[in-house]
Amino acid sequence: MLTILFDGIAYGMLLFILACGLSITLGLMNFVNLAHGAFAMVGGYVTVILMNRYGVSFYLCLPAAFIVTAVIGVILERLLYRRLYAASHLDQVLFSIGLVFMAISAMDYFMGGQQQMFNLPPELQGRFTVSGIGIGRYRLFIIVICALLAVGLQLALTRTRFGSQLRAAVDDGRVARGLGINTSLIFALTFGLGSGLAGLGGALGGDLMGLDPNFPLKFLIYFMIVVTVGGTSSISGPFVAALLLGIADVAGKYYLPAIGAFIIYGLMVLVLVFRPHGLFSREGSR
Repeated sequence: MLTILFDGIAYGMLLFILACGLSITLGLMNFVNLAHGAFAMVGGYVTVILMNRYGVSFYLCLPAAFIVTAVIGVILERLLYRRLYAASHLDQVLFSIGLVFMAISAMDYFMGGQQQMFNLPPELQGRFTVSGIGIGRYRLFIIVICALLAVGLQLALTRTRFGSQLRAAVDDGRVARGLGINTSLIFALTFGLGSGLAGLGGALGGDLMGLDPNFPLKFLIYFMIVVTVGGTSSISGPFVAALLLGIADVAGKYYLPAIGAFIIYGLMVLVLVFRPHGLFSREGSR
């Protein structure tokens, strides 16, 4: 039981890192970016290419995946996304889902449709036992990394000048510009941050979740459930939601394999019946 709980926490942490970038763009920037999973896929493929073709250490591939996807995110934000900030959510959905299919086709053409193999370092392979709890080394690594990122992200958005400027730019861009805040740069950096976190999640999750060109579509619903259940008014909401969903998903598939895949959907419905705006959203928030 405790082993399953541990594995569920690790999976939930991974879901949080994969989904928190979407929470940032949707909750803080009010942009529905359904192409978020494509950035995660790019981060996974960056890791595979660097490790398997060029022999780069896995530990160096993680910051590389973050940087590459963050740069791609900034470029796309400057060229494409910023043109739709004032558009309706329907236009944003249609645009971003179009990017998903383009990314899938491009990755299938250049990398093939097969599952990619991750060669983890020896020290991250296998399990060890503590007080009867089977602890996977790589899952423990994921928990530690994701916990540090969650704390750092929360502090960055609530305790720093950048976070204050971002909230001001979102609440009233005209006044923020009048105060000398470069809202265009703030949005570009924020979008790059969200994209980079998705890429890092893809790099961390490739071994556990699998990686192929259909990754953005297979896991898009998971990202959306985390953000929907947790709400978009804070980082803590998606964090708690990801943990709950991760534990429920792992436990459900272990104890109730016939219906385990549907448990997270039932949990989502149950939460939204009582909290339509998510666990931590204020009433009426976006």
